[in-house]
Order: sequence, then structure tokens, then C-alpha cells
Amino acid sequence: VVLRPGSVSRQQESLGAADGLALASDPAGTLNFLAMVENLQGDSGRGYYLEMLIGTPPQALNILVDTGSSNFAVAGVPDPDVTSYFNTELSSTYKSQGIDVTVKYSQGSWTGVLGTDVITIPKGIDGSYTVNIATILESENFFLQGVKWHGILGLAYNALAKPSSSVETFFDSIVRQAKIPNIFSLQMCGAGLPVSGSGTNGGSLVLGGIEPTLYKGDIWYTPIKEEWYYQVEVLKLEVGGQNLELDCREYNADKAIVDSGTTLLRLPQKVFSAVVQAIARTSLIQEFSSDFWTGSQLACWDKTERPWSFFPKLSIYLRDENSSRSFRISILPQLYIQPILVIGENLQCYRFGISSSTNALVIGATVMEGFYVIFDRAQRRVGFAVSPCAEVDGSPVSEIEGPFTTADVASNCVSSISFHEPVLWIASYALMSLCGLILLVLIILLLIPPRCQHRYTDNDVVNDESSLVRHRWK
Repeated sequence: VVLRPGSVSRQQESLGAADGLALASDPAGTLNFLAMVENLQGDSGRGYYLEMLIGTPPQALNILVDTGSSNFAVAGVPDPDVTSYFNTELSSTYKSQGIDVTVKYSQGSWTGVLGTDVITIPKGIDGSYTVNIATILESENFFLQGVKWHGILGLAYNALAKPSSSVETFFDSIVRQAKIPNIFSLQMCGAGLPVSGSGTNGGSLVLGGIEPTLYKGDIWYTPIKEEWYYQVEVLKLEVGGQNLELDCREYNADKAIVDSGTTLLRLPQKVFSAVVQAIARTSLIQEFSSDFWTGSQLACWDKTERPWSFFPKLSIYLRDENSSRSFRISILPQLYIQPILVIGENLQCYRFGISSSTNALVIGATVMEGFYVIFDRAQRRVGFAVSPCAEVDGSPVSEIEGPFTTADVASNCVSSISFHEPVLWIASYALMSLCGLILLVLIILLLIPPRCQHRYTDNDVVNDESSLVRHRWK
């Protein structure tokens, strides 16, 4: 592969030769990045998925690519919403660990059993590898009608793995066994296409490095703040070039993450309200329905019209590796005003690709479809470059610009108090232990023989709770 002039020198300067990061395909080795190009199918409405062969003999399944979770799981029993499932009884290499596991997502959940088996990826790295795999036995709102995937590939850190962080993640297993660099990159090619279309929009998941043909211009990197989700630091948002003027901590309440498994750009409530007001103020549409902004109503135009010209550009500023600098990733309305439904012969209906969130700013598929995103775990950073497939009617719908100074924002926009899930689990177990101890003491007191108990007289002064206990003893 001939590397693009200009783009590689920047990578080599920032990465250094000692990192061993593959910048181009090596046809003679384990990594052939060109073989991974266009190995994804799907769309932003139903997710992007990868074909995988599981077990011996191999069973072919489509697996959803999700950078916002850490378990590798597949349907293990028939389900009305999936066309295929992994039958463990037909695989001679499957080994059950007998450990129950439950995973809850922002939408849906599943329960299954952990095991191990061998996998190969037809359009991935060469070879077969043994990985942890959960077979889904029960689920709720997880598999959706019409989806063409049969499982989920969690590519986040082991801190999010269930039932505990000791479960080695899929990608950690591949890095260890195949000895590839600890990095993967993702391109999702659904810009301007129906969000629930034929499921063949395509994209690329490159394991072990960066494929130069999948981006143009420079790669801009932002540090990973915490290794659980791919948590980054958002400094500010602009709508139509106008700063929202919010405290930068509002953008990171209580985290900002990059998550391919989330359909929309999700914003904390205060940020969402400010963005909607700014879009409504700067758009060319007057008295726009409030139900459109909340996602409960579609907006429809004649097929000959292109409504994107009515809406402004949206920019997200991320802190650069040099903390005194930032860069911005921008999406044009072709990415967040999304075609979803055709009515009759003349109407095309669109949805708003941004929603509110109670606990995070989530850079989901709405934004990611504009970029080639590099998850450089080796150097704790996420990279963004403009994707060549992010074009509508021949024009780019995403931009990256920088550097900018960070003098106008706080030195740290991320709260120093992080109540991550492992901490919450520890706190929960501690509280349950305390409650169990108190309950044990109460049971012992109730079983103490009457002669050992204090005999209350009418002169005893007691509160309501002890009065109830006293009457129970009688």
C-alpha cells in the first residue's frame, strides 16, 4: 500500500518507531488491513456488524460492533428476532464455564452463560483464536425485529466486563494471542443513507492498526481520560459557528464517551436544550414542531427538496494531546438530519439524530459516520480523521480543524470524582453486607429467651420503633 504523502509523516512523528504500530498492510504477515476494508455491513439505525465464524465446525454469525461495552455475546437459543444462533452442542471446541452473566445496556439487556470457543474472522486477521463468549439464553429489548446481527462484540476495556473485570475481553485475547498492536480503527459508511435501510451500507473494522485508504488529511488525537468506556474530554460545542457558552463540565456530565453501539449523538439534558434552541434559532425553519426535537415526530419534505440546507453545522471541541490545544470535529446537517421513511411517491421523512441523556455525552453513530476513528489503546488516545465515505451528493459532510488554544476553557473539564461501575459494585456489596449484619443482630435479639430480655414498665419512655418491637415480643 502506498502511503499518502503528508499524512504518514505526522503519524510517524507522533507515534515513534518504537511503538511497533503497523501503518500499512503487511500481506506476508498476520495483518492485511486491505482484507479488512469493507468487512462491516449495517446502518446507524440498527448497528454495524461483522461476520464471524464460531466453533468447530464453524457457525457463521453476524456480530454487532460496540465500543461502548466489553462482553462478546451471541444468541445461544432460538429467538423470534434473530435468524441464526450459536448452537454450543454442535461445537466440539466449546467449553462452558458455568458462570451466569447479565449485561444491561441503555436499551435492552440479556442473560446468558460464559464459555470459551475458537473464532475466525473471514475478513479480519488470519488464524483462529480462543476467546470468552457468552451465549445469550434470555433477552429483553436487545434483539430487535429486522436486525441482521446475532450477537455483540464489546470492544471497550475489561473494567466494564461482566460479571467482573477478570473476564478477558475479546480484543485483549486477540492482542495477546495474535501478538498484534493494541489498536483498532473503525469506519462506518452510512452518511446520508436511510438509517434503517437494506443493511448493506458497509464500513470497516481494522484490527491491529490503521489503513491509510480509509481516511484523508491528518489524524487528530484526544487522550483517553479513563480506561473503561473510551472516555474523552469535550471542551465546548458550537452550533453554526456560535459557542453555546456553557461551563465545559456540563459537556462531560458525568462522562463523555465514543460509542459505536449508540445510534445517536446523545447530550446531557442541559447541553441538549441549548443545542436545540441554537439550531432552532439559526435554522431557516420557523415554528418547528417540538416533537421533532424529542424524537417523537418525523419531519417530511418533498423528495426533490434537500432540507439539510435549512440547518447549521455542529462542532465538538476535543482536547488535543497537547493539553493547551484543542481541535474540533464538525458534522453537517446531512449527518444529524437523517432520512428514515418514504411516504407515498413524493415525501421523504427525516428524524433528528440527536437526543438527550441523563448520564453522558455519547459520540455515537450520528457523529462517527463522518470520521475514521482510531482507538489507540497502546497510547491511551482516540484519533479522528475525515472519512472519504462521509459524502452526500459528492460533497463532504464532516470536517476536522485545529489546533485551537484552550485558554478560554478550564484546565480540566472532567470531574475528579468518578463513580465508575466497579466502584458502585463495591459500595453495593459493602452496604448489603452491613444490612445483613444488622439483620443478623436483630434476629439474634428476637431469639433471646424472655428471662434475658428487659421487662418494660409503663414508666419506660420509648420511641415508636421500640414500641413496635416491644409489642411483638409480647
